[in-house]
Amino acid sequence: MCEDKFIYRDWKILMKPTVKGFFDPETWTVTYVVYEKPGSPCLIIDSVLNYDHKSGRTKTKSADEVIAFVKEHNLNVEWLLETHAHADHVSAAPYLKSQLGGKIAIGDHISNVQDVFKKVFHLECAFPTDGSQFDHLLRDGEEIQVGGLSFKSLFVPGHTPACMAYQIGDAIFVGDTMFMPDVGTARCDFPGGDAHTLYQSMKKILSFPSETRLFMCHDYPPNGRPVNFETTVSEQKKSNIHMHDGISEAEFVQMRSKRDATLEMPTLILPAIQINIRAGVLPPPESNGVSYLKIPLNAL
Repeated sequence: MCEDKFIYRDWKILMKPTVKGFFDPETWTVTYVVYEKPGSPCLIIDSVLNYDHKSGRTKTKSADEVIAFVKEHNLNVEWLLETHAHADHVSAAPYLKSQLGGKIAIGDHISNVQDVFKKVFHLECAFPTDGSQFDHLLRDGEEIQVGGLSFKSLFVPGHTPACMAYQIGDAIFVGDTMFMPDVGTARCDFPGGDAHTLYQSMKKILSFPSETRLFMCHDYPPNGRPVNFETTVSEQKKSNIHMHDGISEAEFVQMRSKRDATLEMPTLILPAIQINIRAGVLPPPESNGVSYLKIPLNAL
């Protein structure tokens, strides 16, 4: 019996969850609400808190759109999942939790990222690097029931050392491992990133059945095409400009390393990382009641 047919006999693969994506044009990020049917429990993946880097002000416009959808469909939020500590947007998970409930979760390797960036930002001594800011740390292969659905955590490092993807029925939410086929794959030059590791992580995702739906965390549409953030294993293996069938690990690493050397840092990396390693919570207010972010000079 071929592997694909064997996998499809698993009822957890056969489940087809309903997926609603919310695209944030300022950060090119997609937030997902995943559920079985109206009135059921749901998950929210990779939420966005709007942040103006010029003024330092935050807004909840993108998160409020998610809240309105959840309430309109009478959904019960059980989990607020992060695929990793994002460098390109600030998480709205604490705000969504305050409005909708749910547990904030991330992969258990987040402690490695916290340890690195505690040093980079010279954070307060009391800042713990054990992931305790999150409600739950997910292990590779861990499965959790959410009403009639279940999600399975997949450890897919490379973009960062702590990246997770989430398999829910016939869908996988791939985080920043890969993008739409005409965009390619994620950079690997952040601390702890590694192109060899990313290649193996993508092979792990692409080993799923060809019809498996893949949902991107971002879209950066080239040539004026409309925004799109859903593809399949088959489409990625056939057409991904960086990772289609026939690309060797050595070829991928050479391409990725050369390309990464030309990329600028994401606009929001300094505020986003400082907040996201705290599970989306702002730094502790100082004596005047205001929270502050640090800008390390010549450190990155």
